[in-house]
Amino acid sequence: MLGPLAIVAPFVMAAVLIASAVGKLRHPDDLAGWSEIGVPKALRKEWIRRAHPWGELALGVALIVLGGILGVLAALVALALMAAYLWLVWRAVARAEDASCACFGVRKRVTKVTVARNAWLTALAAMTVAVIWTTPTFGGALAAAAALSAWLWLLAAAIAVVTALFVVWPEGGDEAPAPPPQPEYRPGADDDEELDYIRARTPAVPLMLADGTTVNLRTLTARPLLLLSVSSTCGGCEPVIERVGEWRELLPEVDIRLLLFFPPDADTLTERTEPQSLHDVNGYVSGSLSDHWMTPTAVLLGVDGLLAGGPVVGYLPITDFISDIHESLHSVPVE
Repeated sequence: MLGPLAIVAPFVMAAVLIASAVGKLRHPDDLAGWSEIGVPKALRKEWIRRAHPWGELALGVALIVLGGILGVLAALVALALMAAYLWLVWRAVARAEDASCACFGVRKRVTKVTVARNAWLTALAAMTVAVIWTTPTFGGALAAAAALSAWLWLLAAAIAVVTALFVVWPEGGDEAPAPPPQPEYRPGADDDEELDYIRARTPAVPLMLADGTTVNLRTLTARPLLLLSVSSTCGGCEPVIERVGEWRELLPEVDIRLLLFFPPDADTLTERTEPQSLHDVNGYVSGSLSDHWMTPTAVLLGVDGLLAGGPVVGYLPITDFISDIHESLHSVPVE
């Protein structure tokens, strides 16, 4: 008689994959989202993103209808996929970034609950690899399901319930909220003008330029200064870093500088030509502006010694923020 797990594990694993595929087809992700969760750059291709849910769907069906060596091959692919998902969310939590993923279609924050869920799914995939070979090569768990007795169906239901709870368990709230709207930057705006944004003083803190010179942040704002806080170890920072040159051409009136957290000689993102990168090795800027500083973050400093906008966090909000600055300066939105 076939062991109960030979039927239960493939069925539950298949249900997870099919549910994930349907969610992604209903709510497609984008490559910016893949970058945020840390998908390697080599895999961030549009054709891979489009094929991804269909691959999950096909894999889910294969786990139900294939057994023997074919079933083992399908199960090994599922195990590799679940292990990769686990690695991505674990890295996001370990980096202490406010990352999110659209694992089942709707984008949610990545938390320790996400890591626990993916660890469970990886264990379930490993269990599937271990048992699926005992089912018929053609027909797999589906053909063997008739052999299940009533109590084995209860076991299947229990495993399915545990898996479902992990999938639907709230992960630090509902869908990742959009950041609050930021005020427009208006050069020369009347200080008495009512704003939706409380303009705090620009922190008068020491920072290091790429050439080793120590400067006061507040004295750098002879003209508007846009700080882009990024890190070479932050997957979500990559699209921001890639567009810095483009944004500098778009906003020639604004000094756009990278804000880094390692000394110049220890950071691969160091910019030694003007505008030089700024190095906040002691965390003075992040500690002055936010209790929970994350990367990537953008903040605009005005020439009057006050914050003009931000901080905003994440690639897409930063893109919108820069578009708002451009529209305020030129009365023309970025296309």
